[in-house]
Amino acid sequence: MKEYQTITEISGPLVFAEVDEPIGYDEIVEIETPAGDTLRGQVLESSEGLVSIQVFEGTEGIDRQSSVRFLGETMKMPVTEDLLGRVLDGSGNPIDGGPEIVPDERRDIVGAAINPYAREYPEEFIQTGVSAIDGMNTLVRGQKLPIFSASGLPHNELALQIARQASVPEEADEEGEGGSEFAVVFGAMGITAEEANEFMEDFERTGALERSVVFMNLADDPAVERTVTPRLALTTAEYLAFDKDYHVLVILTDMTNYCEALREIGAAREEVPGRRGYPGYMYTDLAQLYERAGRIEGREGSVTQIPILTMPGDDDTHPIPDLTGYITEGQIYIDRDLNSQGIQPPINPLPSLSRLMDDGIGEGLTREDHSGVSDQMYAAYAEGEDLRDLVNIVGREALSERDNKYLDFAERFEKEFVDQGFQTNRDIEETLTIGWDLLSMLPKEELNRIDEEYIEKYYPEEETPEAEEVAAD
Repeated sequence: MKEYQTITEISGPLVFAEVDEPIGYDEIVEIETPAGDTLRGQVLESSEGLVSIQVFEGTEGIDRQSSVRFLGETMKMPVTEDLLGRVLDGSGNPIDGGPEIVPDERRDIVGAAINPYAREYPEEFIQTGVSAIDGMNTLVRGQKLPIFSASGLPHNELALQIARQASVPEEADEEGEGGSEFAVVFGAMGITAEEANEFMEDFERTGALERSVVFMNLADDPAVERTVTPRLALTTAEYLAFDKDYHVLVILTDMTNYCEALREIGAAREEVPGRRGYPGYMYTDLAQLYERAGRIEGREGSVTQIPILTMPGDDDTHPIPDLTGYITEGQIYIDRDLNSQGIQPPINPLPSLSRLMDDGIGEGLTREDHSGVSDQMYAAYAEGEDLRDLVNIVGREALSERDNKYLDFAERFEKEFVDQGFQTNRDIEETLTIGWDLLSMLPKEELNRIDEEYIEKYYPEEETPEAEEVAAD
């Protein structure tokens, strides 16, 4: 252990110290203040004779008389299966009043990249219980599927709904509701104390905490800690998935707060800024997090990610959603107009996308008609949306009978398929049954994206006048 009393500068969350021997990048540091407090930090940059240290707890109380100790190791996460049911702070310390964590081992939070050759292609369905996701933008094991939201929209409620409802149907069939080998790792970054209380109340009320590991970094916690929180969460997820064979769903909210922390640190380091002041390496940094999702050949477990971000100014060309969209396999859009209509969850299927959906649905995976029903509902809803614009110009009376059916479809689709509430859990059978009920509003000849055999099997038969009279008698 090397100890120095050579602090030369304190800038925001950074401390600069002179050294007389090489110091490793990402090495853990302890700083002892004159008041006797011990703060933890990490080497951010190391050059000959000088290191910059980012301090997790903030730099308050640190001065030139403080001692700096370099521990000779990188930051590690203590991992064990007993983490399930625990609540930790953004640095991985228990805050739930439970016993100290006795780890099976301690793992580097940076993790090891998965060899692309060893990756197994994601193609197994995860049921979230949310029709707009399961039916229209299906999530599969090992996928990274972000939620694009904005300030004031109920993305936290959707995150909680997914956390308590998500399951692997095959596991549920064999071992009971939810499946015993499904786990959730929930990483919150920069949330308010009120939001944190809502999260914990919901986790405890619904019993979802029993199969979850929760990391909480609050808004008044140091911004630097936010750069560590998702890495701790993903290290825990990788251990549960690849060592203990769990199917792990990682929910990270809010990635915008994470990127703001990167910008703050970059400004303190006086780096040349990139787009809108964010660091030029933000793409690489986000990729290091998102690419830790996946499956490995020969391993039963999987890591699936749902990062949540709020788009500043509802702008999807902003660097954070823009770069996230490049790295991940689709996106789920939370829509402000649908939210203003009281639709819960206000997911807009039209700009939403799951690039791996086609590999996770179909015969033997969800239901054989899933793909066609999804495509047909998407096309019908898109046409109904276009006709709404036309109605504003010419009025509904000027439209044909066919066009009016598509307008009615769009309205019922939002009210019956998308709007299910945050407490309703629909399995895939119920979701597709509702889909077929909505599609039966349209004439058979309009169903041009569904195979004939499924139309014959699921499309309700039209009753003749004679049959209606018999039914009435």
